[in-house]
Amino acid sequence: MAGSSHGHTPAAWTGVTIAFIGFCVAGAFMVMAQPVGFWAGMAIVLLGGVVGGIMRAMGLGQPKETRTLPHTAPAVTREPVAAES
Repeated sequence: MAGSSHGHTPAAWTGVTIAFIGFCVAGAFMVMAQPVGFWAGMAIVLLGGVVGGIMRAMGLGQPKETRTLPHTAPAVTREPVAAES
């Protein structure tokens, strides 16, 4: 997709940043053997997805691409040829 700005929107950057912070929190607490902190980090990861989705719904994401079907000529119909007997 040449020329596409896939993911370069405020919604995408915010969602990914929050999710990245959540992964860092979860990783740190996993190393410290603290399950509650790990799951709190995983909750932050999910929060990143929710925030990104809400921002996209607010119009801060990439607009949906509208697809148009190419114009095709109508099918040519022919009368059946009578069989010679």
